Amino acid sequence: MQIRIVDAFTDRPFAGNPAGVLLLDAFPDDNRLQNIALEVNHAETAFAHRLPEGGEADWALRWFTPATEVNMCGHATLATAHVLHTTGAHEGPVRFATRSGVLIATPGEDGSITLDFPTAPLTPVELPDGVAEALGAEPLTAFDTGPNIGDLLVELADEKTVHALNPDHKALAAHSERGIIATARAEDPALGYDFVSRCFFPNVGIDEDPVTGSAHTALAPYWSERLGRTELTGLQASPRSGRVRTELRGERTLLGGRAVTVIEGELLA
Repeated sequence: MQIRIVDAFTDRPFAGNPAGVLLLDAFPDDNRLQNIALEVNHAETAFAHRLPEGGEADWALRWFTPATEVNMCGHATLATAHVLHTTGAHEGPVRFATRSGVLIATPGEDGSITLDFPTAPLTPVELPDGVAEALGAEPLTAFDTGPNIGDLLVELADEKTVHALNPDHKALAAHSERGIIATARAEDPALGYDFVSRCFFPNVGIDEDPVTGSAHTALAPYWSERLGRTELTGLQASPRSGRVRTELRGERTLLGGRAVTVIEGELLA
């Protein structure tokens, strides 16, 4: 069984967010999928298999962190589409059947891939007690992001505050289903991005996710409303870092980026 490690939302190796990708004939039992994801030990490992022709989707796709299966993952979807296109396993737009419905990945002539994901519904909430202390900064606003991603989105005072965060991950785990998205407006849009973010997901075994496509389905509507534009670029300011292009289209959000395969190998177990 062939396995690949792909860096997503980047155009160079050892940046962006690494994902394991396995193309299968069919899904084995869940315990095996979870054990493989634990062995790969990246934020997510994606498993995909081809579906019969004539249906609403071309491939079935599932995502596992080292600890659990998740409802949505942008970077591992981008990584899977990259593998399908670069290996010749699929040409043109690919439709994935997932827990979050049918998700479409469309390759561009420039080598980028655009994902079509559901927009996260944002609901203002009172900041839960203890979040500021666990995060190490006082949020200006707080929003629930709905069931698909299950995060608490908080805006901080400025970009420097986001970069400087050193949260108590164990304490953060009590305040959302998956984790916390911390964001702020870019200090200098001339640098090529409009907002920054960092994502902490202790409840699914990821203290800090390097670049989170799914979080940008919430960041896109949040910042589009505040900045008055539907097309934006977000910088996820993790140590590996990466950029996500976003385009808000009502109930759908387009996420754009590149990917690089860095490892190809054989799963022997």
